[in-house]
Amino acid sequence: MAHFLSTSCSLTIASGSKLHSKQLYQGSMVIPSTFTLQTSKFPVKRLVLQGKRLQRSCTVHGTTLPISHEDKTQASSGSHKTSNEPSEPKRVMVIGGDGYCGWATALHLSNKNYEVAIVDNLVRRHFDHQLGLESLTPISSIHNRIRRWKSLTGKTIQLYIGDICDFEFLSETFKSFEPEAVVHFGEQRSAPYSMIDRSRAVFTQNNNVIGTLNVLFAIKEFKEECHLVKLGTMGEYGTPNIDIEEGYITITHNGRTDTLPYPKQASSFYHLSKVHDSNNIAFTCKAWGIRATDLNQGVVYGVRTDETEMHEELYNRFDYDGVFGTALNRFCVQAAVGHPLTVYGKGGQTRGYLDIRDTVQCVELAIANPAQRGEFRVFNQFTEQFSVNELARLVTKAGEKLGLNVQTISVPNPRVEAEEHYYNAKHTKLVELGLKPHLLSDSLLDSLLNFAIKFEDRVDTKQIMPSVSWRKIGVKPTTIPA
Repeated sequence: MAHFLSTSCSLTIASGSKLHSKQLYQGSMVIPSTFTLQTSKFPVKRLVLQGKRLQRSCTVHGTTLPISHEDKTQASSGSHKTSNEPSEPKRVMVIGGDGYCGWATALHLSNKNYEVAIVDNLVRRHFDHQLGLESLTPISSIHNRIRRWKSLTGKTIQLYIGDICDFEFLSETFKSFEPEAVVHFGEQRSAPYSMIDRSRAVFTQNNNVIGTLNVLFAIKEFKEECHLVKLGTMGEYGTPNIDIEEGYITITHNGRTDTLPYPKQASSFYHLSKVHDSNNIAFTCKAWGIRATDLNQGVVYGVRTDETEMHEELYNRFDYDGVFGTALNRFCVQAAVGHPLTVYGKGGQTRGYLDIRDTVQCVELAIANPAQRGEFRVFNQFTEQFSVNELARLVTKAGEKLGLNVQTISVPNPRVEAEEHYYNAKHTKLVELGLKPHLLSDSLLDSLLNFAIKFEDRVDTKQIMPSVSWRKIGVKPTTIPA
C-alpha cells in the first residue's frame, strides 16, 4: 500500500535567486585522469540559475490505495485522461543543451513556445581545451547565449549547470523544473574520443550509461509521467547484410515467430554505451512504466537553423577535426582551405545523414506525439543515405562551382569497419508524424562551403587528419606545439 500525505504548501522563487551553490566533485570529478587541466585548477561548480518564476501554490489531499501503473497514472495526472492519452508536454528539459544538437534544439523548442531548461556540465568545452581543438565558429559562453536569446525574443531559457552523474544535483533539478519531457543529449558523443585510450573509454561508458540511468531513476522518483526523448545513434545497428528496421525485427525460427529488438553490432566504446542505454531504457519502460522514445540518429551536418542565424552570439559550434568532426562538415572545411578531402580507406562506408534543421524538427515531433505509458519506441532519425565517396563527389562538384580546386585522397582507415557493404535502413515513422526533410541540395552545399570560407582563418589544418586508431587504442594523442 502506498501512503500519500495530506499537506499544503506554497513556494515563491524570486528572480535570479540562487537555489544551490556547491562545488561538484572537487578533486574527484569523474573525468579521464589524462585531462591536461586538473580539477584543482579548473573547479566545476554546481549551480542552479533560474529566471523569474511565478508564485506557485499547491494542495495535495492524502489517501491510501494499492499502487499499479494505472492507479499511479490517474493519481498523479489529476485529470480524466488515461495513461494512453497523454497531453502534449510544455515544459521540456534539454540535457546537454550547450552542445551541437542540444543548443539548436533548445532554441527551436523555446521559439515554439515550450518552456525550456538547459542542463549541462559544460564538459564539451573542456574537451576542446584538453585536445587543443576549436570550433570553426566562435561560440559564446552559455550564459551570454541565453542572455542574447532573451534580449532578442523575450523568451527565458532556464539554466542548470551540473553533472547528471551526480544524482543529488539531478534530483534537485527535476524537483525545481518539473519537466513534462526530457530530451537527453547529455552524453560524450564521439566514437574517436572513446577510442583514444583506456581513461576516455571508461569516461565515455561511465558518463553515458550512469548518466542515463540517473535520468531514468529521476523520472521514476519525481515525474513518472515525464516522456524521455533519448538521442541514440544509427551506429548501434552496425552494417548488417539485411535491411535495418526501426528498433525491432520480426523473425521466424524453428516454426515460431516473435518480434524482438533488432540485433546490435556497435563499432566503438561510444556506440556500445548507446546500446547499453537502449537496453536500460527498454527495461525500465517494461518494469516501471516509463514512456520513452529512442531516436537513433544518423550523421548530422550543417550549422544553421532559423534560431541560430538570428545573432552571432547564438552561433552553433562547427567541428571539423578528426575527433569530433563528422564527414560532410569535415569535407566542406577541407575544401574551403584547399586541403584534400580525406576519405578513409575505400570510402564505401554508407550511413544515414540529416540536416541539423531536421534534428530539431524530429525532436519536436517526438515531444508533441509522446510515447504511451510503458512504451519504448524506436525511430530511425535520418533523411538520406550516402557513402563517403558519394559525399566527396558532391562536395567536389559544389566546390568547383565556387572556383575551388577540390582534390580527394584516400587515407588509411583508423577505424575497424566494413569499407564496402550493404546498407538499407528504414526511416518512415518520423515521416508519418509529419517530418518535412531538408535534403542535401546543391544550394545547401553551397551554403556550407561559403560558411566554411567565411571562417577559414580559424581553421587549424593540423587537426584535420585522423589521429585516433581503433587498433592502437591506448596510444596518447600528440600535443600540438604552440
